Amino acid sequence: DAISVFAIFAIIYFIISNHFFEYSYAWNHSDKSLEPKYLLSSIWEGQEGSFLLWAFWHAVLGLVLMRTAKKWEAPVMSVISFAQLCLSTMILGIYIFDLKLGNNPFLLLRDSGVMAPENAPAFYSGGVLREDYLQLINNRGGQGLNQLLQNYWMVIHPPILFLGFASTIVPFAYAIAGLWKKDFGGWSKQLLPWSLFSGGILGLGIMMGAKWAYESLNFEGYWAWDPVENASLVPWLVMVAGLHTHLIFNATGHSLRTTYLFYILSFILILYSTYLTRSGDLQDTSVHAFVTSGMNSQLRAFVFVFLVPSVILYALRYRQIPHIVKEENTWSREFW
Repeated sequence: DAISVFAIFAIIYFIISNHFFEYSYAWNHSDKSLEPKYLLSSIWEGQEGSFLLWAFWHAVLGLVLMRTAKKWEAPVMSVISFAQLCLSTMILGIYIFDLKLGNNPFLLLRDSGVMAPENAPAFYSGGVLREDYLQLINNRGGQGLNQLLQNYWMVIHPPILFLGFASTIVPFAYAIAGLWKKDFGGWSKQLLPWSLFSGGILGLGIMMGAKWAYESLNFEGYWAWDPVENASLVPWLVMVAGLHTHLIFNATGHSLRTTYLFYILSFILILYSTYLTRSGDLQDTSVHAFVTSGMNSQLRAFVFVFLVPSVILYALRYRQIPHIVKEENTWSREFW
């Protein structure tokens, strides 16, 4: 899986950097004037590339977990592998009856509708596609990268933010593994460094986005009212809450049930924010939500396929999760 993801990423960069504009993705998101760093960032300007970036980080995290998770490797990697399967459907670009599964980043421009005779008559002669259409495409060049995105923050902010998004699956996977195996607290000390990493890297990604807004965007500030901004902030707040209850459990045995809830919710909220950003529902109210791509049903399924089983499993195991009936001492370090 990891080799496939890395290979696809490399092939897309090869297509973009060599200006193969016969591919729709290269034509839509790049042009010949871009510096190499912006050619790289062209990959994650589109929906397909951003899903691929997410899968890339899942693959990296999975490789690390395979060496460090020890007895938790099987259940944890089962959750992450299923998430990879779901992400892979986002870049398939195939139809099953009337249902569209993903958008194909390797779609040729001639098959995308952009080069239909009514849209691009210059490419046709007597109603037939000209034999030299590839030369015509390359002479015209691509659409280029949005001017607001031609900033060094575009090169470093999305990879960091998507690493934060991807990393929230690790606490989620451990929580599901604990419920699945009925080993409710056995993962606690092993998971703590991962939870700290996830909270830290997601917070860093959000702060980098705020800095980018101050430098590049015409409102001269972080658009805190924007629903997409809030959609990334709220999962971070929940993750930080989970970190606090996780530390309390390690120290006193309190709050394990709450820790499970926070870690499950943080990942589910990341998926929900993905739906909000990519469904097109916010294209009129958010300045950087994607326009609709005909994948709303698939995006909703992506949320519910994790939400429903995790909530059911949590509810079934809730009474079995160890808890201390006595309230936390209000003068304790953990309470404060």
